[in-house]
Amino acid sequence: MDLSFLAIQALNGLASASSLFITACGLTLVFGVTRIVNFAHGSLYMIGAYTAATLVPWLLELSFGPVTFWAGILVSALVVGLIGVLIEVLLLRRIYGAPELFQLLATFGVVLVVQDLVVQVFGPQDILGPRAPGLRQPVEILGRRFPSYELVLIAAGPVVLGLVWLLLRKTRFGVLVRAATQDREMVASLGVNQALLFTGTLFLGAFLAGLGGALQIPRVAANTGMDLSIIAESFVVTVVGGMGSVPGAFLAALIIGQLQAFGILIFPKGTLVVVFLLMAVVLAVRPFGLFGRPEVIGGTHAVGIASRKPQRNGMIWGIGIVALLACLPLVADQYLLKVATEILIFGLFAFSLQILIGVGGLVSFGHAAFFGLGAYGAALGVKWLGAPMEAALPLGLVLAGAGAALIGAFVVRLSGIYLAMMTLAAAQILYAVAFQWVDVTGGDNGIVGVWPSAWASGQSAYYLLTLTLVAATVFLLKRLIDAPFGYALRAARDSESRAEAIGLKVRRHRWLAFVVSGAAAGMAGGIYAFSRGSVDPSLLGIPTSVDALTMLLLGGIQTVTGPLVGAGVLHALRDQIMPLTSLWRLLLGLSIIAMVLIFPRGLVGTIRHWREERA
Repeated sequence: MDLSFLAIQALNGLASASSLFITACGLTLVFGVTRIVNFAHGSLYMIGAYTAATLVPWLLELSFGPVTFWAGILVSALVVGLIGVLIEVLLLRRIYGAPELFQLLATFGVVLVVQDLVVQVFGPQDILGPRAPGLRQPVEILGRRFPSYELVLIAAGPVVLGLVWLLLRKTRFGVLVRAATQDREMVASLGVNQALLFTGTLFLGAFLAGLGGALQIPRVAANTGMDLSIIAESFVVTVVGGMGSVPGAFLAALIIGQLQAFGILIFPKGTLVVVFLLMAVVLAVRPFGLFGRPEVIGGTHAVGIASRKPQRNGMIWGIGIVALLACLPLVADQYLLKVATEILIFGLFAFSLQILIGVGGLVSFGHAAFFGLGAYGAALGVKWLGAPMEAALPLGLVLAGAGAALIGAFVVRLSGIYLAMMTLAAAQILYAVAFQWVDVTGGDNGIVGVWPSAWASGQSAYYLLTLTLVAATVFLLKRLIDAPFGYALRAARDSESRAEAIGLKVRRHRWLAFVVSGAAAGMAGGIYAFSRGSVDPSLLGIPTSVDALTMLLLGGIQTVTGPLVGAGVLHALRDQIMPLTSLWRLLLGLSIIAMVLIFPRGLVGTIRHWREERA
C-alpha cells in the first residue's frame, strides 16, 4: 500500500465520520435531555434522504445553482425537524410519565409506521439524488482522484460541531439543554417549562437527523433500508462518546470512521463488528464512554415486579391454565398448534428477559445472543456430535448459560443504557461469528436437518413437549423470583447503594441473574431450533432482541404473566394483520403505539393497576 492510497482511505473515513456525527449528534442531544432511546431516529434520517432526493431536483429545475441545492438540503432538514415536533407532541409528550422502556417501544412502533408510509409517499423504488452543482468533478490528491463532494462532507462535520457548541454555550436554550443533560429533575424543580424544552430538543435532534440523511443523496440512493443501517452505528457513536456529550460523539465518529475505512481492508465482511468491538472495549475501560458521566438513576429505572405476597390460588390457576392448554390438540388443527408452539417458545424467551429487566432492573438490548446460542448449541450437537434431541437440548442450554456467564462478567459493572448497549455489542459479535464461521455454523445458510426424535415428530406431540418444558422452566423461574435471590435482585434494582450497605453482593447477584436468564433463553432457542428444523444467524440478530423487548413491554414488566401475554398478543397481531394487507408494518406499528398510549404499564400491568385503583 502506497502513501496516496492510505491518504485516500483516511479521507474516506473522515467523510463517513462527518456524516455519521451529524446524525448521531441529534441522537445524543435527544437522549441527554429526554432520556428517550429513540429508535425512530434512523427513520427521521431516512425521511431526510427521501425528502431531499425528491425536493432538490425540483428546485434545481426552477433555478440551477449551488445556492438552490444547499437550500433544498436545509429545507429538507427543516421538514424532518417539524416531523420530529409532530412525533413529540402527538406521541412522546403523552408518555413522558411512563417507564422509559415503554417510550422506547413507542418509537419502535413509529419505525414500523414510517417504513410503510415512506413506500406509500415516495414509492417502492430507490431514489438517487442529483450531484451537487460545482462539485461534480473529482479533485486530484497525491496522484489519485477523490470526489470533491466528499471534501465538503469532511468540512460539514466540524461546522455542525461548532454551530451546536455555540448553541449550547451562548444561548439560554443551550444552557437549559446542558442542565437537563446533567440533572433533568433539578431543571424541572426550578420551574423550567419541560414540555417546551423537550419539543425544542426533539426539533433539533430531528433536524440533525434529516440533515444527515439529506447530505447523503449525491452519494447513495434513498432506500427503505437506510433507517436500520444508520441507527445501530448512531447508537454506537452516542454510547462510545458518552450519552449527552457532543464532543464525545464527534471523537467517537472520527474513530469509527477510520476503523471502517481501514478495517474493511482486513475484515471485508466485519466492519460493523469492528465498530461493536470498539464499543465493548471502550465500555470495559470507561463504563460511561469517553466523555460521559454516571447516569442519574431516577424512579423510572426502578419499574418492575414489586415485592408482593404470593397469591394463595396462584399455583392452582397455573395448573389449570397448563391443563387447559394441554387440551388444545383435541380441537386445534396443525397450523394452530404450530402457532401455539411458537407463542409458548417466545413467551419463555420474553419471560427469561423478565428476570433481567423486571426483577433486576438490567436492560438488555442483546438478549438474542442467548436465544441464538441455545439454538446453535442444539443444532451443533445434532450436526457434529450426532446427538439426539434429548441430549442436544441440554447442550444448547449449557452453551447459552456459559455465554451468559461470560458476557455477564463484563456487563454487570455497567448500568442503564451503557449496560444495554454492551449486551447489544455482544449479540452483534456473536452474530458475526455465526455468519462468517462457515465451516462450523454454515454461514448465512445456517444448519438444517435439526429434527426432533421420532416420538416427538408429530405436531401435537411436539406441542405437548414444548408446553411441558416451558411450564417447568417458568415454574422454576417463578420460584426463583419469589426466593430470597429474587428479593435481593429487586433490592439492588430499587436502591443499589442501600443493597450494598446491608451486605448484598450486588454484582454477584446480577451476574447469577444473567446466567439464569441466559440459560432459560437458551432453552427457548433449543426448542425453537427443533420446531423449525434449522437455525441461521438471524436468531442472533437485532430484530430477535427487539421482539423479546416488545413482547415483554406489551404484556408489562411489572407482572409475572406479562411476558407470556405479550408473546401471545404480538403473535396474534402478526398472524391477523400480515396476511390481510401489504401495509402490515403500518397497522402493526399503529397497534403498538395505541397499546402504549392506552396501556402505559403493559396489558396485564395496566389492567391490574385499574383493579387496584378501583379497589
